Amino acid sequence: MTNYKTLIDAETWAFIEKTNSYYPPDTIDYTIAEQRAIYDRMCREFFAGYPEGVTAETTAIATPTNSIPIRIYRNATANKPAMVLYVHGGGFILGGLDSHDDVCAEICGRTGYEVVSVDYRLAPEHLHPAAFDDAMTAFEWAASTYDCPVVLCGDSAGGNLCAAVAHATRGHIKKPIGQVLIYPSLGGDRARGSYVTHAEAPMLTLRDTEFYLNIRTGGVDRTGDITLSPLADANFAYLPPTVLITAQCDPLSSDGEAYRDRVVAAGGHAYWFEEPGLVHSYLRARHMVGRARASFTRIVEAVSVLGRGEWIW
Repeated sequence: MTNYKTLIDAETWAFIEKTNSYYPPDTIDYTIAEQRAIYDRMCREFFAGYPEGVTAETTAIATPTNSIPIRIYRNATANKPAMVLYVHGGGFILGGLDSHDDVCAEICGRTGYEVVSVDYRLAPEHLHPAAFDDAMTAFEWAASTYDCPVVLCGDSAGGNLCAAVAHATRGHIKKPIGQVLIYPSLGGDRARGSYVTHAEAPMLTLRDTEFYLNIRTGGVDRTGDITLSPLADANFAYLPPTVLITAQCDPLSSDGEAYRDRVVAAGGHAYWFEEPGLVHSYLRARHMVGRARASFTRIVEAVSVLGRGEWIW
């Protein structure tokens, strides 16, 4: 049995307790509408505002079948070697442009890069591959609209979608210059590693991950679908340089390690860093927990470095 009382420090526990006060651990037992209302309220409570000089414009990408809302963040002292396509987390059923608004604004403010946040379609109203299709459309739009390279960045479910886009765009003339995956869900082996060790972790349990997968697919077995589970791919060659940052106390942590190992084995660049004592969703703790603040600085640095076409790890 993992002893979280010793692994997790006091300020991280305070963050967990604050989160649980808005978003109780049994929230997945509520209706989807109730879950979204609870999640949106929690995100508002953690909202940290915009850094000075950052502005945002909300617009949409028009497609033949649907319109994908996006929010474009710009910095007064813009630095343009690359732009960032940000794909938010939320178990494929929660979140949108507002849930990660301040995170995107801070990435923009600290890197100087323009950031585009994507409001992809959510399950269960839109089953897989709707979210993947929207992420692909947003990438193609960014690649054709901007005359600079695209860095993919996403957390949790968004990390899954970024990786799926990276795998799907390897043959494209303009593919991502890099990807930063924050505690991503990549479809790893659920019978080993952190899935077992941290099955009952605070903030995200193995049961939660199974619920989100099931609701995303409508209960259909899609084993081997790379657009759903990037780790199911047989080929890890020619992927963009990848930085994976996971939380130690998170059933998904082993996905970061497994993905790193496969990219490196295929001759690519990948670096995995497991944040000691942190939990899933710690991005929201970046202003109240020292470890989360340090990790966010690592994330921002990774985005900056990959955007310049460099590799330092």
